[in-house]
Parts: sequence; C-alpha cells; structure tokens
Amino acid sequence: MRSAAGRRNSSGSRRRANRSETVLVVIPRVRGGGGRAARKSILAFLFLAACIDAFFGAGRADAHVRETPDDILKQIGVDEKLGGQVPPGLRFRDAEGRSVRLGDFFGGGPVLLTLNYYTCPMLCPLILRNLLAATDRMGGISPARDFRIVTVSIDPDERPGSARDRAGEMHAMMKGTADPGSRWPFLLGGREEIGNLADAVGFRYRKVENEFAHPNVVVVLTADGKISRYLYGIEQEPRDLKLALIEAAGGRIGESEAVSRALLFCFHYDPVQRKYALYARNIMKAGGVLTLVFLGVLYLALWKRRKPRTRSKGEGG
Repeated sequence: MRSAAGRRNSSGSRRRANRSETVLVVIPRVRGGGGRAARKSILAFLFLAACIDAFFGAGRADAHVRETPDDILKQIGVDEKLGGQVPPGLRFRDAEGRSVRLGDFFGGGPVLLTLNYYTCPMLCPLILRNLLAATDRMGGISPARDFRIVTVSIDPDERPGSARDRAGEMHAMMKGTADPGSRWPFLLGGREEIGNLADAVGFRYRKVENEFAHPNVVVVLTADGKISRYLYGIEQEPRDLKLALIEAAGGRIGESEAVSRALLFCFHYDPVQRKYALYARNIMKAGGVLTLVFLGVLYLALWKRRKPRTRSKGEGG
C-alpha cells in the first residue's frame, strides 16, 4: 500500500542532495475541496523540512572544518629578502613553449619581476595593465632600452595558449618597443620551479578552489638578479617605480645618469609608508654645500671689486 502511494506521488517528489546525504520530501497530491488550506499545510511542511535540513547541514559543515577567508589571508604575503639572489638557473617555458633560463633575462639592466597567473579573471590583468601604464609615465627610462619586465605564472597547470593570450594583450600596448617579447616575457613553469622562485623572493600564496590568493607586489631585481626592492599595491606610482629602477641600477640608467644619480641622492625609500620620499638629511647636506659655494663666490666677487680701489689709493699717495 505504501509503495503504491509512493508511485502515485512520485511526480511531486523533490530531492535535495548535500554531499553523500539526500533529503527526500514527498508532497501529497491534493484532491477535492479545501485546496487552499491544503496548499498552506504543504508550504508549512516544506518550510519546516528546509529548517531541519539547514540545521543538520550546519552540523555537517562544522564536522568538516573549513578555512575562513581570514585564515587564508594569514597564509599569503611577502617575506622580504632584500639582497637575496634569485636563482638564474631555474628553467621555465616562454609563451611559445620554448625552454628558457630565468638568467637569460638578466644582464640587460634591472628587472621588474611579477608573479601572477594568466587565467585570472580580473585582478592580475588589472595589475599588469597598471604596471605598463606606470612605466609609460616615468619619463627618461624605457623598457625598450633600460630594463625588462618578467612575469611568471604561479599556476603549474596553465597552458601556453593562456600565456600567449596575456602576452599578446600586453605587447600590443607596448608602443615604440621593437621586440616586446624579449623585453617582457610571460613564462610558465612546473610546480618545483615555481615554488623555488616564490621561496627565493619570499612570495607566499595559496590555491583556493580554482583560483589563487596571492599578494600584489612587484619585485625589483638588479641586473644580476639580486632583490633590490619590493613595490606593493594594485597600481604603482611612476615616481616610485622610476626611483626603484634607478636604485637597482646604482644610478646608471636612463637618458641622463647625472639626473638619475641626483634623484637617488635626494630620495630615500620609506619602509613604513612603502614609497620613496625626500631624504631630509641629504637635502640638508646639499643645501649646506650650495650655501658654502654661494658664499665663496660672493666673497670672491667682493674681493675682486675692492682690490683695484686699494691699488689706486696707493698710487695717489
């Protein structure tokens, strides 16, 4: 009798699956009068069943402890390793699938190293576009001549097609650069190589389902691959970016090395504010030197003016 009733009511059955458990709700078929009251009873029954399932579902979720967003955020970040050497022998693949050494991109000036992933739907493309826009506004320093940008994917499962798509987008925006592929390579690597590079620069990240949680940072390297500076944020200030490159190059960069050295003398990186600021001590030193030079020139001019008068008086006596 129960099985026959079950078959008659099979069209009104609804199932809700939660992992390995299934909740089966049977809605009885209403016949004859009193349909409105019956419908209210059915709705009340469904509401009660939903509350019970939610209660026990919460218990099941508590049984399987999950990390909260705060727990994940505590695991990502940057452990700065200023002066550390990035291993030049790490092997990666470029957007065309060719095997390359990371050190192949050292030696031609400073390097801006970024760790992202190419299938990122929003944040990574924004960071890369902002970085390129900041380099365009620096003035006097150009990626076509003075430095390189190297981007490495932190996803070991990414395909070369994803790297080509991202590289094509960014290279199309590099106006005036004859060979953008060599000035800004987009690299892919295995899990071990990516891990070794991340460890070398202190880059901590986590995979969360199909995405990656990672810090937004540009690692500035010297020409031989040593870590010179970390620049944080989704958008870089052109002045900070330029000063970081000048610092990594020891002032020997840009259209005018004299100007670069002067900027390096006047500005100092503030680790608290995480940006470059005027270095008061050096400004005072420079002001003191200029003051002494001015007084010296003034004294010499006054001495030259008084000297002929003294001679003329002697001749008259």
